[in-house]
This record gives sequence, C-alpha cells and structure tokens, in this order.
Amino acid sequence: PGADAFRLYDTYGFPLDLTQDMARERGMSVDVAGFDAAMAQQKETARAAGKFGGGTVLPAELVAQLTPTKFLGYESLAAGGLQVIALLKDGKPVDAIDAGDEAIVILDATPFYAESGGQVGDTGELDEQGVRFVVDDTMKLAGQFHGHVGTLSAGTLKKGDRVLGSVDAARRGATILNHSATHLLHAALRSVLGTHVQQKGSLVSPERLRFDFSHFQAVSAEELRRIERLVNEQVRANALAEIREMDYESAVASGAMALFGEKYESKVRVLRIGEFSTELCGGTHVARAGDIGYFKIVSEGGVAAGVRRIEAVTGQGALDVADANENVLREISQVVRGTREDVAAKVRDALERIRQLEKENRTLKDKLASGKGSDLAAGAVEVGGTQVVATQVEGADAGALRNAVDQLKERLKSAVIVLASVEASGKVVIVAGVTADRTSKVKAGELVASIASVVGGKGGGRPDFAQAGGTDASRLADALAGVLPFVRTKLL
Repeated sequence: PGADAFRLYDTYGFPLDLTQDMARERGMSVDVAGFDAAMAQQKETARAAGKFGGGTVLPAELVAQLTPTKFLGYESLAAGGLQVIALLKDGKPVDAIDAGDEAIVILDATPFYAESGGQVGDTGELDEQGVRFVVDDTMKLAGQFHGHVGTLSAGTLKKGDRVLGSVDAARRGATILNHSATHLLHAALRSVLGTHVQQKGSLVSPERLRFDFSHFQAVSAEELRRIERLVNEQVRANALAEIREMDYESAVASGAMALFGEKYESKVRVLRIGEFSTELCGGTHVARAGDIGYFKIVSEGGVAAGVRRIEAVTGQGALDVADANENVLREISQVVRGTREDVAAKVRDALERIRQLEKENRTLKDKLASGKGSDLAAGAVEVGGTQVVATQVEGADAGALRNAVDQLKERLKSAVIVLASVEASGKVVIVAGVTADRTSKVKAGELVASIASVVGGKGGGRPDFAQAGGTDASRLADALAGVLPFVRTKLL
C-alpha cells in the first residue's frame, strides 16, 4: 500500500525506489499513486498545522481590496515607511494586534523574501515607535502578498500603521550563498552526469542546500568528487552573477533553463553566472560566484524512483564540515597510532585483524558448544520414545547454538532440542531443532514461538529448525521449563 511506503519514507527515511526494489524481489508492487497521495496530504497537513496560521487562505473580499506587495529585497535589506495593509490573527483579518499576539502582517512593500523557489522565507523585525514585531518567517499568500509571520513582542500594531522592516542580514547572507550554489550544482550535475539531469525540487536555507534531480542510478564517489571540484572551480573563477529581467519567451530562447516547480510570470528574472549557468530564478543571489567561498557535498542518496538528492553546504558551513572531517581523521589516526598519510592502511589492517579474531572466536564457540554436546545429550529426558533437551548454554551465540543443535540431532537420532543463551547485550537467543521422524507431531516453529513469548520475544521457522529472540533474560529458565510440557502434549 502507498500509505505504508510513505510511512517508511516519511518516518524512517527509507527511499521509495528501495521499497520498490525489495517489493519486486518478492513478487510485489508498490502503490505509487497512493504514495503520491499520502505525500500531498502530508504537505497539506503540515501547511495547515503551521504555528502561526500556515495554510492561511485570504478571504476573496480582502484580496480584492489589497494591492499586491512590492518586493524591495533585491536592492535592500531594510526599508522604512512600510504600511500595514492587513493583519491576520488565527487566520482571520483583524484591525489591531497587541503584545504577545501571534499574527501575520501584510505590508504594501517589504524587503523580506517570501518562501518560494526552494528558498526559505526571511526573518527579522518590524519596528516603529515602541512597536516591535518579530518576524519568524515570510510566506506568499494568494500568490501576491508577503505574509510576515511572527509575534508582536511590544506595543500595539494597527492596520494603517507604518513600520521599519529589517531583514536578518546574516541569515539572508548565508541563504544566498546556498541558493547561488544550487545553480552551479545543477550545471555541474548536467556536465558530469548528462543533460538528462533536471531539477525535481530544492530547499535553500541558511544552514545548507538540498537539491533533488532526475538520474537513473546512484552517483558514484568519483562523480561526486568531479561535481564538487567543478563547482569550486567556478567559485574560484569568481564570475559576475548577472541578473536581468526579460519576457519569458525571450529568456527561454536565450538558453535560460526554467526550474522545476516554479510558476513564471510574463516578466522573469534570469540569473547568469559567467558562461557556466543561466537559469530563470526569482530568488536572491550573490554578486559574484566567489562570494560562495567554498562548496562541500555532505550527502547523496535516493528519494524516489529515478530521483536523487544531494545535500551540500557553502561558506563557513563548508569550512565547519571540513574542520569536522579533519578532526575525525585526526582522532582515527590517534586510535590506530598512524598518521593521516597511512591511516587508511592502518584501518584496513585493523579490520583484517578483527575479521581474523572473529573467525577464531567462532571456531572456539563452536568447539565450546560441541564439547558441551555430550553433556547435553547425557541430560536428555525421554518422552514417548523421543529424547528431549532443553537447556541454557553459557557463552554461545546463535551460530554456536545452531551447530550444537545439528550435532545433538545427529547424536540422539530421534529428538526435540531447545538450546538458549544470553548475549552480552542481554538479548535472549533461542534455537530449536526437531529430527525428521518427529516433525509430523512436533513443529520447531510452533515450539520456539511458544517459549519465546515467555521472554518477551517472538520467532519461528521450519518444522525441523527454528530460531527466536527475546528481551527478558530473567524469564529464560521459565521458558525452557515449558519445553517438556509442550512436547508431552504433542507426543503423548
């Protein structure tokens, strides 16, 4: 079901394409239409549940009365004399708001960018003579108005008042680095992976950028390295980021790419970064590519069938990631007593030693279980001509228990065997085996499921072999004590 596939994706981060792959391996399919419907519903719910009235719909009569907000943010981060043309509290128009009220303020003009095209909305303040409105977000309302979402922290704000709007410059500055970088990233992806790459979505925030694009397979480490280097080459080239306004047809004819999810007016803005990238974009951007400073990819993965996602950071955020990576490398070098030049070899050697020790440990555990096999066989109880063994084996893991069960079945010929152990983590492991001559009456899967429930677990398997786990080691003795009664009811 699409709802289940969406829950895997939304709650656990499990990509749709992997769910589809695993379903196909089992002769199943995924209801993609249902997945898409669940995705759309989740987005709508998220908008409607916004803390400050997200999902607000302006009444038609109010829209008819208002003049669309004029955006001043391309030229300035602050502007005075901005008139309050509407106030919304709890999603409804009001004439005034008081200190402590959460509301949406609509102005006739604003330097605040409203979330669109993947770029998050600006934050900042609206102030005037003892009045202070803290803007936590800026959203587009009815496609024409900039809604300043936030809380009035001081004074009373009335419809018709004029205020000074000041955008959080540091936050906007970090955001535009990431936004301009998405355009360079898009061009780099098409250069390295092919011109089939198209933007399928994006999020540009002060902390990082997220870019979804069409591609038929995972991007290799070498391809990611080439993409990252290509973007940084453009950053170092420091080309001018030119923005021109022109009609849509002329822009597309000039080679500008229209981006996924955007709705364009007859007049559009065209962002050109040197000879490398030319795209339509209404967002805010750097003056030159070099302002980005440094570009670093932090992750790549699938989000849907045929859609990949890259997350990256720029500027100080990229330097912070580089510092963190350096610290990790330094710490690993110290742990393996190496240098950054030989740390990879040292780690490989350490892993090889671990694998060898694990192999030796497995051999020792098998010998331990095998050595105890004779003692376990001697302690078997006969029920209806069948030897029954139910006991705990100290120090044995699941593999050793399975080997011991096989050995006991061979030795006892006609038997029902249940062996259990408690791992270092406190988890209970139970393994059951039934010889072929008794599987018609005693099913290993039923037996192990019955006793596993006593230790807070579950399990199952074939009639001749089954395995289970549990979490309550204190009840293991009680669980094993139930084996003989279970067998007696089946054989006698």
